[in-house]
Amino acid sequence: MFTLKRWWEYKGLQAGLLALVLGSAWTLRETKGALLREMYQGITSPLQMLHSGTIPEQNIKDAKFLELQTRIADLENQNQKLKNLLGYVEKETLPQKPIIARVVGRSADHWWQQVILNRGTTSGIQEGSIVKADGGLVGLVESVTANTSSVLLVSDLKSQVGVTISSTSAKGVLQGDASAEAVLEFYEKVPNVKVGDLVSTSTYSQKFPAGLAIGKIKSLDLKKLPASIARVELFPQIRYLDWVTVYPKAEKQAWETPNMTN
Repeated sequence: MFTLKRWWEYKGLQAGLLALVLGSAWTLRETKGALLREMYQGITSPLQMLHSGTIPEQNIKDAKFLELQTRIADLENQNQKLKNLLGYVEKETLPQKPIIARVVGRSADHWWQQVILNRGTTSGIQEGSIVKADGGLVGLVESVTANTSSVLLVSDLKSQVGVTISSTSAKGVLQGDASAEAVLEFYEKVPNVKVGDLVSTSTYSQKFPAGLAIGKIKSLDLKKLPASIARVELFPQIRYLDWVTVYPKAEKQAWETPNMTN
């Protein structure tokens, strides 16, 4: 008994520590470390809140406030765009009543080629309908379903529009360049044009009525062969299209030329 007592005095503490270590190891093994994670979370959570200077409830309130601010800003922006568009529509000279539509689809791979509108045949839109925005001509409805329309933009590489220079009546064909600019090839070798001249659809166009604004001449190359060309800055902000107006297909009774430009 005396020997056991002396052994316990010398080895009892070590045995207790060993038992504690083995017990902890067994607990971690059985719980897969969950207990340790809970202990760590309990210790660090107050420190994290002190470090951030806020409590979770305040973070949630701040997030909701920022969300509301973002939604209000977006609604104000859309409201202003609609006001601008409606003001633009009031100035229109086309006899047809326009259909207001919103761009709801646009592919990153075809950003300058095509947009999808949220209006279709149920709203009166047909293939060949003219699409405009604040600034002028945007494109032509290429295909349509009951509730959507696909628009070929004037900035598309395959888009060709018969145009004229407003100040001198020089004419040519405008082709998209997959950018905010387009290339104008003149019919005349040395046309009477200059940088800054305004460009609009011509009477030669078979798909658009004459006089629709498109852009202005940004640069000229009068030595280009076989015909002089110009780079035209497009008026409509095609890069940021959001709301547009759609008009029925133009019906022309007579043509000044059999030229088959759009």
